[in-house]
Amino acid sequence: MTSSTSVGRPLTPAPGVPDPERRIVRLRGHARRLFWSAILLIAVAGAVGYFTGNLPAPFQDWMLWSAAGLVVLLLVLLPYLVWLSHTYTITTRRVIERSGLFGRTQRELSHVRGYAITMRRGPLQRMWRTGTLRLEDGVEGRLVLRNIPQVQLVHETLVDQVEVNQILAHRDAQSQPVPPPLPGA
Repeated sequence: MTSSTSVGRPLTPAPGVPDPERRIVRLRGHARRLFWSAILLIAVAGAVGYFTGNLPAPFQDWMLWSAAGLVVLLLVLLPYLVWLSHTYTITTRRVIERSGLFGRTQRELSHVRGYAITMRRGPLQRMWRTGTLRLEDGVEGRLVLRNIPQVQLVHETLVDQVEVNQILAHRDAQSQPVPPPLPGA
């Protein structure tokens, strides 16, 4: 006879046993925001290839190459680095948002505290199967995960993690022995 395996919910540790924090997923916003940068890169490459050696008299090729390099740096490479530096990490204990090119900013929201999850999807987001998740706990503020790919799967994962963490916190609180009363009290 075969043993059935649990599908869906993660296994919970025994009471009192420390459970290490594990990363479930690390993700970024959908890469479609880089569409215009990619089109611009193709256009700049085509223009440089066409105009090199064909510029009017007062202009030289080095001017064309430096202008193309500046456009690519500011309008292609910089947006890509900004997109690359903004990540969302979901672990078994918290949700972490990290952003910043030069100075890092990190925001966290714990699953144990619980939070309300609001999902918003516009027409283009539905077409790309993305969406925006807003996590609000009412105390620390809110965390907004914008243009998340596979947003419904991420939403279900967050709901499961909140539920599991609250069950574990409640179970561990119930299993703690009650200290005896102090003498003379």
